Amino acid sequence: MRKIAKAAALTFAVGALATVGAANATAAPAASLHGCPSGAVCVYPQNAGWNGDRPSLVFYSYGAHNLSNQVGQHYVLNNQTGGATARTCTGYNGTGDCQGYIQPGYYVDKDLTPINSILLVRP
Repeated sequence: MRKIAKAAALTFAVGALATVGAANATAAPAASLHGCPSGAVCVYPQNAGWNGDRPSLVFYSYGAHNLSNQVGQHYVLNNQTGGATARTCTGYNGTGDCQGYIQPGYYVDKDLTPINSILLVRP
């Protein structure tokens, strides 16, 4: 009887440890990408490529983010998690012509002169 109780206790302990390990593994955040933190959409300075992995604008929350004084070519990188996308829009507050969907882990080299907002879209 004592062997059965020890075996049951050992099985429970191993199962609990495996569950804790699995929870920690799935909770780990995605890595920064070109200096853009996990969960963010980043804009890099005009004609500067990745600018030494230093974005000039970082957006975290879903919804529209208005731009000002952003002209010429810029990299716009989507480093959001969970399948969230990003769009560039000609109007303020995510209105006007909202172009394409930037998928997580991708970027566009975009002329931001006609762009007045970036829209972070919940999956």
